[in-house]
Amino acid sequence: MTTIDSAKANLSGRSFLTLKDFSEKEIHYLIELAGYLKSMKKAGIPHRYLSGQNIALLFEKPSTRTRCAFTVACSDLGAHAEYLGKHDIQLGKKESVRDTAAVLGRMFDGIEFRGFHHETVEELAAHAGVPVWNGLTDQYHPTQVLADFLTIKEQIGKLKGVKLVFTGDGRNNVANSLLIGGAKIGMDIRICTPKELFPSKEIITYATEEAQQSGGNIMVTEKIADAVPGADVIYTDVWVSMGEEEKFAERIAQLLPYQVNRKMVETSGNDHLVFLHCLPAFHDLHTQVGKDVHQKFGITEMEVTDEVFQSKHSFVFDQAENRLHTIKALMAATNGKD
Repeated sequence: MTTIDSAKANLSGRSFLTLKDFSEKEIHYLIELAGYLKSMKKAGIPHRYLSGQNIALLFEKPSTRTRCAFTVACSDLGAHAEYLGKHDIQLGKKESVRDTAAVLGRMFDGIEFRGFHHETVEELAAHAGVPVWNGLTDQYHPTQVLADFLTIKEQIGKLKGVKLVFTGDGRNNVANSLLIGGAKIGMDIRICTPKELFPSKEIITYATEEAQQSGGNIMVTEKIADAVPGADVIYTDVWVSMGEEEKFAERIAQLLPYQVNRKMVETSGNDHLVFLHCLPAFHDLHTQVGKDVHQKFGITEMEVTDEVFQSKHSFVFDQAENRLHTIKALMAATNGKD
């Protein structure tokens, strides 16, 4: 890339499966490049670094933001995106993941995968021969965290030393990726959740070791009073992930005390607090899921109250937009041409 200082990172031909794959310098490079490409789009300046390429978008799990971000990013970068949903391709059912990877790698210049098992995206990357990007697996959601970092940098002006509290299911893919990525770049990452929903020991150990190198900090606690005071960012996610719909009663009982509400915001003691959520969010009764949960359990809001979601602290739609710019940077950096 010649758009910004390409000497800072050479990511050409690299896959992006988890933030473990990239160094602190490389993560910062992607955030810087995303900001640059965002400014170019706002100014109407063409940036077709993938001109003439074809990109396969494999979706075992449906998505609004991930699909739209990759599709628009391909268009802006001059590539053609081909969407393959769960009924178009059956990984491991009628054809092995390895054979699928070999076929797609001969037809496409890059592959995005959003699905269930992390092993699937690893096998795609091992056998495709082209860059593979993880749009979400059960274990990790690294492209989401790139957008989170860009949003935090825009609103706070830095990443290093920023105190981010994730409250909710501390074992989910977003929490895992925030721990890993935040530790790598020197943030103060705090996971606040019941003990039974703590991240795995493996991920906590990895993040702790990375934080020691970067000057960051890791905290995993069930106590809001330990995690939230002094927070710069409070982040939450849905309590029940796709495929876990039978767990609503269990998760509501576990996580209602960890709802992001006015009291939690005030506990931070920060009038400039940034609230983030990767969306969709159940903050009102304007969805069928929200209505069903209200009918069964009598609550009108789940992981965040509408008061906080609609407040001056909320930057969730900036965050959603930044999915586009960071995914564009990722594809351009790993597969783009000068």
